Amino acid sequence: MKRTLTILFLLTCIASQAQKKESAFQSGEWFKFRIHYGFINASYATLEIKDEYLNGKSVYHVVGKGKTTGFASWFFKVDDNYESYFDKETGMPYKFVRKIDEGGHTKDVEIDFKHEKEKALVNDRKHNTKTEYDIEKDVQDMVSAFYYLRNNYNIDDIKVGDEIVLNMFFDKENFKFKLKYLGEETMSTKFGKVPCLKFRPYVQKGRVFKENESLTLWVSNDQNKVPIRIKASLAVGSLKADLEAFKGLKHPFKIVVD
Repeated sequence: MKRTLTILFLLTCIASQAQKKESAFQSGEWFKFRIHYGFINASYATLEIKDEYLNGKSVYHVVGKGKTTGFASWFFKVDDNYESYFDKETGMPYKFVRKIDEGGHTKDVEIDFKHEKEKALVNDRKHNTKTEYDIEKDVQDMVSAFYYLRNNYNIDDIKVGDEIVLNMFFDKENFKFKLKYLGEETMSTKFGKVPCLKFRPYVQKGRVFKENESLTLWVSNDQNKVPIRIKASLAVGSLKADLEAFKGLKHPFKIVVD
Protein backbone atom coordinates (compact mmCIF):
# COMPACT_ATOMS: atom_id res chain seq x y z
CA MET A 1 0.00 0.00 0.00
CA LYS A 2 2.79 2.39 0.95
CA ARG A 3 4.63 1.62 -2.31
CA THR A 4 1.44 2.21 -4.29
CA LEU A 5 0.92 5.59 -2.61
CA THR A 6 4.54 6.52 -3.28
CA ILE A 7 4.20 5.65 -6.98
CA LEU A 8 0.95 7.63 -7.20
CA PHE A 9 2.63 10.59 -5.53
CA LEU A 10 5.55 10.47 -7.95
CA LEU A 11 3.23 10.20 -10.95
CA THR A 12 1.21 13.17 -9.68
CA CYS A 13 4.39 15.25 -9.30
CA ILE A 14 5.57 14.30 -12.79
CA ALA A 15 2.17 15.12 -14.29
CA SER A 16 2.12 18.43 -12.44
CA GLN A 17 5.55 19.37 -13.75
CA ALA A 18 4.63 18.29 -17.27
CA GLN A 19 1.52 20.47 -17.15
CA LYS A 20 3.49 23.37 -15.75
CA LYS A 21 6.15 23.11 -18.46
CA GLU A 22 3.83 22.36 -21.38
CA SER A 23 4.82 24.52 -24.32
CA ALA A 24 2.57 27.35 -25.50
CA PHE A 25 3.43 26.57 -29.13
CA GLN A 26 4.42 23.79 -31.47
CA SER A 27 6.10 23.22 -34.80
CA GLY A 28 3.82 24.28 -37.65
CA GLU A 29 2.37 27.31 -35.88
CA TRP A 30 1.93 30.19 -38.34
CA PHE A 31 0.70 33.78 -37.99
CA LYS A 32 -0.11 36.44 -40.56
CA PHE A 33 -0.44 40.11 -39.58
CA ARG A 34 -1.90 43.04 -41.47
CA ILE A 35 0.02 46.26 -40.78
CA HIS A 36 -1.50 49.72 -41.09
CA TYR A 37 0.46 52.95 -41.21
CA GLY A 38 -2.12 55.58 -40.39
CA PHE A 39 -5.03 54.87 -42.76
CA ILE A 40 -2.85 53.00 -45.25
CA ASN A 41 -2.77 49.20 -45.39
CA ALA A 42 1.00 49.25 -45.57
CA SER A 43 2.20 45.65 -45.43
CA TYR A 44 1.81 42.09 -44.29
CA ALA A 45 4.07 40.08 -42.00
CA THR A 46 4.25 36.36 -41.26
CA LEU A 47 5.78 34.36 -38.42
CA GLU A 48 6.28 30.61 -38.68
CA ILE A 49 7.95 28.03 -36.43
CA LYS A 50 9.22 24.65 -37.59
CA ASP A 51 11.56 21.83 -36.59
CA GLU A 52 15.12 22.08 -37.82
CA TYR A 53 18.60 20.69 -37.19
CA LEU A 54 21.47 23.04 -36.45
CA ASN A 55 24.95 21.57 -36.05
CA GLY A 56 23.36 18.16 -35.51
CA LYS A 57 20.99 19.36 -32.77
CA SER A 58 17.20 19.40 -33.03
CA VAL A 59 16.01 23.00 -32.58
CA TYR A 60 13.08 25.27 -33.31
CA HIS A 61 13.55 27.50 -36.34
CA VAL A 62 11.40 30.63 -36.56
CA VAL A 63 11.15 32.66 -39.75
CA GLY A 64 9.60 36.12 -39.72
CA LYS A 65 8.98 38.00 -42.96
CA GLY A 66 7.60 41.45 -43.66
CA LYS A 67 6.94 43.18 -46.96
CA THR A 68 5.17 46.35 -48.09
CA THR A 69 2.29 45.94 -50.50
CA GLY A 70 0.16 48.05 -52.82
CA PHE A 71 0.34 51.83 -52.63
CA ALA A 72 2.75 51.85 -49.68
CA SER A 73 5.44 50.07 -51.68
CA TRP A 74 5.49 52.94 -54.19
CA PHE A 75 7.09 55.37 -51.77
CA PHE A 76 8.75 53.15 -49.14
CA LYS A 77 9.78 49.59 -49.92
CA VAL A 78 10.29 47.12 -47.09
CA ASP A 79 11.54 43.55 -47.48
CA ASP A 80 12.57 42.10 -44.10
CA ASN A 81 13.63 38.61 -43.08
CA TYR A 82 14.30 37.60 -39.46
CA GLU A 83 15.23 34.10 -38.32
CA SER A 84 16.03 32.50 -34.99
CA TYR A 85 17.21 29.01 -34.09
CA PHE A 86 16.66 28.21 -30.42
CA ASP A 87 16.80 25.29 -27.98
CA LYS A 88 13.60 23.28 -27.63
CA GLU A 89 14.05 22.83 -23.88
CA THR A 90 15.61 26.06 -22.59
CA GLY A 91 14.53 28.51 -25.29
CA MET A 92 18.08 29.88 -25.54
CA PRO A 93 18.98 31.09 -29.06
CA TYR A 94 21.85 29.52 -31.00
CA LYS A 95 21.65 31.56 -34.19
CA PHE A 96 19.94 34.78 -35.30
CA VAL A 97 19.60 36.10 -38.86
CA ARG A 98 18.59 39.61 -39.89
CA LYS A 99 18.41 40.42 -43.58
CA ILE A 100 16.48 43.61 -44.32
CA ASP A 101 15.89 46.25 -46.94
CA GLU A 102 13.93 49.21 -45.60
CA GLY A 103 13.73 52.03 -48.11
CA GLY A 104 17.28 51.30 -49.27
CA HIS A 105 18.65 50.86 -45.73
CA THR A 106 20.03 47.32 -45.77
CA LYS A 107 21.51 44.88 -43.27
CA ASP A 108 22.68 41.30 -43.66
CA VAL A 109 23.79 39.96 -40.28
CA GLU A 110 24.14 36.51 -38.72
CA ILE A 111 24.79 36.04 -34.99
CA ASP A 112 26.07 32.79 -33.46
CA PHE A 113 25.56 32.57 -29.70
CA LYS A 114 28.14 30.77 -27.56
CA HIS A 115 26.37 30.69 -24.20
CA GLU A 116 28.99 28.59 -22.43
CA LYS A 117 31.55 31.34 -23.14
CA GLU A 118 29.03 34.20 -22.87
CA LYS A 119 30.06 35.37 -26.34
CA ALA A 120 28.27 36.23 -29.59
CA LEU A 121 29.97 36.07 -32.98
CA VAL A 122 28.46 38.71 -35.28
CA ASN A 123 28.98 38.05 -38.97
CA ASP A 124 28.22 41.26 -40.89
CA ARG A 125 27.88 39.84 -44.37
CA LYS A 126 27.25 43.23 -45.95
CA HIS A 127 30.62 44.57 -44.81
CA ASN A 128 32.37 41.16 -44.72
CA THR A 129 33.40 41.45 -41.05
CA LYS A 130 33.23 39.06 -38.10
CA THR A 131 33.36 40.41 -34.54
CA GLU A 132 32.96 38.69 -31.19
CA TYR A 133 31.08 40.42 -28.36
CA ASP A 134 30.48 39.68 -24.70
CA ILE A 135 26.88 38.77 -23.89
CA GLU A 136 24.85 38.52 -20.69
CA LYS A 137 23.74 35.25 -19.12
CA ASP A 138 20.48 33.82 -20.50
CA VAL A 139 20.46 36.32 -23.38
CA GLN A 140 17.71 36.30 -26.01
CA ASP A 141 17.52 37.61 -29.56
CA MET A 142 14.54 39.72 -30.64
CA VAL A 143 12.67 36.73 -32.14
CA SER A 144 13.43 34.01 -29.59
CA ALA A 145 12.40 36.41 -26.79
CA PHE A 146 8.76 36.28 -27.93
CA TYR A 147 8.64 32.48 -27.70
CA TYR A 148 10.62 32.44 -24.46
CA LEU A 149 8.11 34.81 -22.82
CA ARG A 150 5.16 32.74 -24.03
CA ASN A 151 6.60 29.65 -22.35
CA ASN A 152 8.14 30.99 -19.17
CA TYR A 153 5.76 33.52 -17.64
CA ASN A 154 2.48 32.51 -16.03
CA ILE A 155 0.03 35.38 -15.70
CA ASP A 156 -0.98 34.03 -12.28
CA ASP A 157 2.49 34.93 -11.04
CA ILE A 158 2.37 38.64 -11.95
CA LYS A 159 0.05 41.53 -11.17
CA VAL A 160 -0.86 44.79 -12.89
CA GLY A 161 2.13 47.14 -12.89
CA ASP A 162 4.74 44.37 -12.65
CA GLU A 163 7.65 44.44 -15.10
CA ILE A 164 9.27 41.48 -16.84
CA VAL A 165 12.95 41.99 -17.70
CA LEU A 166 14.99 39.99 -20.22
CA ASN A 167 18.63 40.18 -21.26
CA MET A 168 18.73 40.80 -25.01
CA PHE A 169 21.46 41.12 -27.62
CA PHE A 170 20.66 43.09 -30.78
CA ASP A 171 22.60 45.25 -33.21
CA LYS A 172 25.94 44.35 -31.61
CA GLU A 173 24.96 45.40 -28.08
CA ASN A 174 23.41 44.10 -24.87
CA PHE A 175 20.38 45.76 -23.32
CA LYS A 176 17.60 45.08 -20.85
CA PHE A 177 14.25 44.48 -22.51
CA LYS A 178 11.40 45.50 -20.21
CA LEU A 179 7.75 44.59 -20.53
CA LYS A 180 5.10 46.05 -18.20
CA TYR A 181 1.85 44.18 -17.51
CA LEU A 182 -1.20 46.47 -17.85
CA GLY A 183 -4.03 44.04 -17.12
CA GLU A 184 -6.80 42.26 -19.05
CA GLU A 185 -8.87 43.57 -21.94
CA THR A 186 -11.29 41.97 -24.40
CA MET A 187 -10.46 42.91 -28.00
CA SER A 188 -12.82 42.92 -30.98
CA THR A 189 -11.15 41.07 -33.86
CA LYS A 190 -12.14 39.51 -37.20
CA PHE A 191 -12.36 36.20 -35.31
CA GLY A 192 -14.72 37.55 -32.64
CA LYS A 193 -14.15 38.96 -29.17
CA VAL A 194 -10.87 37.68 -27.75
CA PRO A 195 -9.90 37.95 -24.04
CA CYS A 196 -6.41 39.45 -23.99
CA LEU A 197 -3.51 40.32 -21.73
CA LYS A 198 -2.19 43.84 -22.29
CA PHE A 199 1.51 44.74 -22.10
CA ARG A 200 3.68 47.82 -22.56
CA PRO A 201 7.13 47.02 -24.01
CA TYR A 202 9.58 49.84 -23.29
CA VAL A 203 11.27 51.16 -26.43
CA GLN A 204 13.95 53.74 -27.08
CA LYS A 205 12.61 57.22 -27.77
CA GLY A 206 14.15 58.80 -30.83
CA ARG A 207 14.20 58.32 -34.59
CA VAL A 208 11.43 55.69 -34.70
CA PHE A 209 9.29 55.90 -31.57
CA LYS A 210 7.65 59.02 -30.17
CA GLU A 211 8.09 58.08 -26.48
CA ASN A 212 9.57 55.29 -24.36
CA GLU A 213 6.03 54.01 -23.75
CA SER A 214 4.88 54.30 -27.36
CA LEU A 215 4.26 50.57 -27.90
CA THR A 216 1.31 48.47 -26.67
CA LEU A 217 0.87 44.72 -27.17
CA TRP A 218 -2.18 42.48 -26.70
CA VAL A 219 -1.86 38.67 -26.54
CA SER A 220 -4.65 36.13 -26.15
CA ASN A 221 -5.45 35.18 -22.57
CA ASP A 222 -5.23 31.44 -23.16
CA GLN A 223 -2.49 28.82 -23.27
CA ASN A 224 -1.31 29.95 -26.72
CA LYS A 225 -0.52 33.60 -25.89
CA VAL A 226 -1.26 34.55 -29.51
CA PRO A 227 -0.27 38.11 -30.51
CA ILE A 228 -3.57 39.81 -31.35
CA ARG A 229 -2.65 43.48 -31.84
CA ILE A 230 0.33 45.83 -31.67
CA LYS A 231 -0.06 49.63 -31.65
CA ALA A 232 2.75 52.16 -31.82
CA SER A 233 2.98 55.93 -31.73
CA LEU A 234 5.85 56.75 -34.07
CA ALA A 235 7.93 59.87 -34.38
CA VAL A 236 5.90 60.48 -37.54
CA GLY A 237 2.41 58.95 -37.59
CA SER A 238 1.17 55.74 -35.99
CA LEU A 239 1.27 52.02 -36.74
CA LYS A 240 -1.11 49.15 -35.98
CA ALA A 241 -0.63 45.44 -36.64
CA ASP A 242 -3.59 43.05 -36.35
CA LEU A 243 -3.64 39.26 -36.49
CA GLU A 244 -5.09 38.42 -39.92
CA ALA A 245 -4.79 34.62 -40.03
CA PHE A 246 -3.31 31.71 -38.10
CA LYS A 247 -2.92 27.95 -38.14
CA GLY A 248 -1.20 25.18 -36.21
CA LEU A 249 -2.00 26.41 -32.68
CA LYS A 250 -1.21 23.90 -29.96
CA HIS A 251 -4.15 24.83 -27.74
CA PRO A 252 -7.77 25.94 -28.30
CA PHE A 253 -8.13 29.61 -29.26
CA LYS A 254 -10.42 31.31 -26.77
CA ILE A 255 -13.23 33.48 -28.17
CA VAL A 256 -15.99 35.13 -26.10
CA VAL A 257 -19.48 34.09 -27.17
CA ASP A 258 -22.16 36.74 -26.42
